[in-house]
Amino acid sequence: MSELKHYKMYVNGEFKDSKSGKLLTVINPSTGEKISTVPSATREETQEAIDDAYEAEKTWKFVPAATRGQYLHDVATEVRKDADHLIDMLQEEQGKIRSLATTEIMFSADYFDYMASAARTYEGEILQSDNANENIMITKQPIGVAAGILPWNFPFFLIARKMGPALVTGNTIVMKPSSDTPNLALEFAKIVDKIGIPKGVVNFVTGPGSVVGDELSKNKKIGIISLTGSVGSGKHVMASAATHMAKVSLELGGKAPAIVMDDADIDLAVQSIIDSRVDNNGQLCNNCERIYVQEGVADEFIKKLSAKMSAIKVANPITDKDSGIGPLINQAALDKVSGMVDRAVKAGGKITAGGHKVQIENGFYYEPTVITNVKQDSEIIQDEIFGPVLPVVTFKTLDDAIEMSNDSDFGLTSSIFTKDIDNAQRAANELEDGETYINRFNFEAMNGSHSGWKESGIGGDDGRHGIDEFLNTHVIYLQGHPQKA
Repeated sequence: MSELKHYKMYVNGEFKDSKSGKLLTVINPSTGEKISTVPSATREETQEAIDDAYEAEKTWKFVPAATRGQYLHDVATEVRKDADHLIDMLQEEQGKIRSLATTEIMFSADYFDYMASAARTYEGEILQSDNANENIMITKQPIGVAAGILPWNFPFFLIARKMGPALVTGNTIVMKPSSDTPNLALEFAKIVDKIGIPKGVVNFVTGPGSVVGDELSKNKKIGIISLTGSVGSGKHVMASAATHMAKVSLELGGKAPAIVMDDADIDLAVQSIIDSRVDNNGQLCNNCERIYVQEGVADEFIKKLSAKMSAIKVANPITDKDSGIGPLINQAALDKVSGMVDRAVKAGGKITAGGHKVQIENGFYYEPTVITNVKQDSEIIQDEIFGPVLPVVTFKTLDDAIEMSNDSDFGLTSSIFTKDIDNAQRAANELEDGETYINRFNFEAMNGSHSGWKESGIGGDDGRHGIDEFLNTHVIYLQGHPQKA
């Protein structure tokens, strides 16, 4: 066996190992093989990174916004230059199929360019005063040091989503990559170093959430904590942030419903829902997680859905270019998905496609699966699956479908397929989610707004609303001498 690659943390402009000597081992989910090691930082080393970012922000916030934006443009340029290498790395440590890995890397470059453009567009206001010769000015100023706690499912794009708006608005940032997917973040640090972003402005610290993540949540020098992860992680971060009233921006889980009306374009609905389910091997908060199909078209819909799901090729996405779906991230994820399906079958669910683990090398694969005859209060309808499984429930009226869709602790995304404008309008007004997609697959725009309701999160990403997350509002009352009559 060849020697494992080793990546170092990036703090205050330097690549370094942990003084503890402890390492985390990274696994290729497609094969189960060990591929690298990264440092496991201590709490004290995390504090040092925060201190460095805190000092760097004192200068960075006075750098003109256009200059800060140019650094992001430079990042985008370097990402595109190194795209093939980054795509290879993303496939290796996260298990994406090639087309989606390519999309993630290139979309991230575009996202950096988009956020760079905000340097000249984010703005304040001037209000009319009740007092003579007074101006009331609302300005937007950086919060300070941002903490970015990254997930494993989009390990590169989420760097862009957190770092881009933080830097362009004058904040510095300390990021903790997921322990499942740290390699790409530390490779990205080489781009930061190459283009010369000032020391301390961007930092990557690797280690367990119980150490690094906990310190980022509790440290008083952190002004905003942006986390993408599970509901449990979000609640922990929120409780820790409350000890010093840090701002939180939390994108958490989802249980997206898809409503298929009897007037829908069935083929469009089937393909859009599949695209929304197997995207990233079923491991995406936006993924369609449950289907409500009207009784009149249920048989046709389920037949077509099951046939197309069964036809998706499960294969190692690194060695098989025709792979339509790759592995889950680790053994625990595979066991979770398999267990949920098994329990649903025992409760009376009927498998119409898939339903089994797939043995490919020592990877963590599960078949694209459709399961019918499940109840609204069942685990597989109420709890997040995070795997390529589609449970289907039938309904009589749109009232029923909306009621069942809203019967959830989550509220991130939803969709409806219909040709009736009244149906579409009702769904848009009555579904309790941050995003609703009408006659299309679930994927947000970088200039839109990505935010969850209920336990799906607080705050938001993308567009001007995502930029505002990283800004404080400062009101200035400028009173001049009263003018003579």
